Amino acid sequence: MKWKAGIVTLYPEAFPGPLGVGVIGRAKADGLWSLNTINPRDITEDKHRTVDDTPAGGGPGMVMRADILARTIDKMEAVPGPKLLLSPRGRPFDQPFAHELSEQPGALFVCGRFEGVDQRVIEARELVEVSIGDYVLAGGEVAAMAMIEACLRLVPGVLGALASRDEESFENGLLEYPQFTRPREFEGRHIPDVLLSGDHKKIAQWREEQSLALTRARRPDLLK
Repeated sequence: MKWKAGIVTLYPEAFPGPLGVGVIGRAKADGLWSLNTINPRDITEDKHRTVDDTPAGGGPGMVMRADILARTIDKMEAVPGPKLLLSPRGRPFDQPFAHELSEQPGALFVCGRFEGVDQRVIEARELVEVSIGDYVLAGGEVAAMAMIEACLRLVPGVLGALASRDEESFENGLLEYPQFTRPREFEGRHIPDVLLSGDHKKIAQWREEQSLALTRARRPDLLK
């Protein structure tokens, strides 16, 4: 199954960006996923290619127009799956959500700009607002890239070592344990002896203890 990503953005030249390199880029070249972009300015009919206007009721900044954005979204009907609006007030994006999206045939990512988008297009096109964190970006493009990469890593065939993926942070509700490799000693710091013992039971126990300790110290909310 090819996973399809559709992007509504005023800056299509930003894509694929990081999505075009590494394992994600190779997966695209191998036909495991596809990317299509569309610029709302290409849907406009005025000579200035206007996509925004002043907020109703006054206030700073500009708001993306509902009619232009709706027509743009409708042009991307071939993209299957949910329609997502990248927004700081949206549903938090996390690993379970990434799994949920990866099991869909794809998704449409609407990248807002300015002060936001007209509420009426959110309702009329049933956009699901999604946030990647409690901060504000200049637009949704970077957030869309992060979400797409998180989803694609879960698509069968994109990553080779599924066992490795299953031990990563958030997959089991905990942060991942520390990793080590050669050299055995680095600037006076040594690889823990247990990892060199060959005792797989003790290694598994050590890793679980480290994951719990890290999670308790850095993300105690996950333990709830």
